[in-house]
Amino acid sequence: MSRLLIVVDREKDWAPYYPSEDVLTFDQYLQLSVSPNSRTRVINLCQSARYLSRGYYCSLLAEARGHNVVPSVMTLNDLSRKGLFSLQLEELDDSVLQWLEASGAEISPDKDDKQATHEVRIKTYFGQAETSELKPVARALFDRFPCPVLEIVFRRRKTWQIVSMKPGCPADLKGEEQDHFAAAFDRFSSMVWRKPRARRRYRFDLAMLVNPEEEMPPSDKVALDRFEKAGRKLGINVEQINRRDYMRLPEYDGLFIRETTAIDHHTYRFARKAEAEGMVVIDDPVSILRCTNKVFLADLLKNNKVPTPKTLILSKDQKDSAEQVIREIGFPAVIKIPDGAFSRGVTKAEDEKSLKDGLKALFKQSALVLAQEYLYTDYDWRIGVLGGRAIYACKYFMVKGHWQIYQHGGTEVDSGGFETMPTYEVPKNVIQAALNATRLIGNGLYGVDIKQSGNRVAVIEVNDNPSIDSDVEDGFLGGELYTLIMQEFLSRMEANRRR
Repeated sequence: MSRLLIVVDREKDWAPYYPSEDVLTFDQYLQLSVSPNSRTRVINLCQSARYLSRGYYCSLLAEARGHNVVPSVMTLNDLSRKGLFSLQLEELDDSVLQWLEASGAEISPDKDDKQATHEVRIKTYFGQAETSELKPVARALFDRFPCPVLEIVFRRRKTWQIVSMKPGCPADLKGEEQDHFAAAFDRFSSMVWRKPRARRRYRFDLAMLVNPEEEMPPSDKVALDRFEKAGRKLGINVEQINRRDYMRLPEYDGLFIRETTAIDHHTYRFARKAEAEGMVVIDDPVSILRCTNKVFLADLLKNNKVPTPKTLILSKDQKDSAEQVIREIGFPAVIKIPDGAFSRGVTKAEDEKSLKDGLKALFKQSALVLAQEYLYTDYDWRIGVLGGRAIYACKYFMVKGHWQIYQHGGTEVDSGGFETMPTYEVPKNVIQAALNATRLIGNGLYGVDIKQSGNRVAVIEVNDNPSIDSDVEDGFLGGELYTLIMQEFLSRMEANRRR
């Protein structure tokens, strides 16, 4: 469990708020003895954040001590550079622009700003805004510039822009502003305000990133509960978090991503931040990078002689892409975008017309498209690999009357049946292909999709965030599957602590 420290200039700066033994003055923090293995989180609430001020030195000292601090020195430096946050806002939701129009005070243009007509000044608190219409703006700015209090000036020229943004100080807040700050701090780090519920002390804390709104999550609710139960038995407190808990990551010893990953997505940012904090991370950012883009994966597997279907990488500017597919692969051919998931963005072309139509549609989404030979099988193997060893095996059968294990298009997604079995009953060449493929990716948790036709095996893809659902992937091992994964976290977190 990480320690929380709140640093202020003087004790009276915290007087309006709930007393906490975690509050220190800057001078007390300066004299603080630092344990080399402690996990400490610092909220820097000093009054001045300008270069070489107490606030600046507070963040600088925190980083030198290995503490996670908000705001960081990088954030303070970025906020001093206007060019980094002079943002165009025309792409925001209409409700934001309407609120700015209604709230803007008319100002007289000066010689440096002749086009300025209206201005709005607001404060945000830990990514929270007093006005509901501005919550998306507040959250986006906090993700980019994590700072307890931000004073923001919007100004309309031809479009609304942010022309000024600087750190604020809780000591300068009055009345309702103090209430808003306290409520935001409450949400950001509830341990400051409420006495934690009496609970067993755990050796480690593991954050499990989930999205309750996701249509096809990697794990269903029952499976998530089983992860939590398995963790508790091993002395790990497993807590579900969501994308709004980005700044809470340093409170934990590890991160387990149970949300579909992508590069241009908060899941990748979570993985990057957790890794930077020295946490144990599954899925780690390198695995996400290598697995989520099928172009990278296809080239990696081919160059390392891992068996795959015959694959072509086609460019949007390539004039003869359809002809190359016909010449080198023939029909039927499978074409897919590089970052699709759960059979999305995948088309089977039966003839030249469907091939050209399919390529035209997919090139609208991506500059590169993959084309693969079509291998007919009744099912795909899914081999789960963790830490370099196979831990579960499933057969995923095709949807009846369809060529994939998932069929999109209706109000619901159809999926075929499945059969879970012990890994020792899987053909050895299938297991070996899975291990050879994942060895090129990393040492995390993967699901390898493999087609088998006679003695031929072909790796279709490696998933960095494989499905683990109740009564499906755990059909043979039951609760032991969840224990195996939590045990891996435990071993890695213990190793981290010994360093």
